[in-house]
Amino acid sequence: MYMILRWLINAVGLLAIGYFIPGIEVENLYYALILVVIIGIVNFVPGMILKIITFPINILTLGLSNLAINALVFWFVASFIQGFEITVWWAGFLGALIYTVVTTFSAWLYKESYMH
Repeated sequence: MYMILRWLINAVGLLAIGYFIPGIEVENLYYALILVVIIGIVNFVPGMILKIITFPINILTLGLSNLAINALVFWFVASFIQGFEITVWWAGFLGALIYTVVTTFSAWLYKESYMH
């Protein structure tokens, strides 16, 4: 139940990002639900490999290089998924930053549900 709620929160967050940030377009809720799954898969496999490779840079930049990697993942997914479009790099960077906050919030809700 909570996993579905987390999925929906992330999808609504993507829709809000597409609505409020110029340069990012998310067509509808259906595409947002698919995007949440695909972004999660891409973040897990290639994103994790990139984060392991760039770990020394991550230490030097105090974690800011992770934001650039998340923006690259966002842009990569937008390049092959219809219904999700990023026209400007800074919009992708800002969208990835906000999406990170949304997913962190939904993960916190998921963790809180197991504690009670």
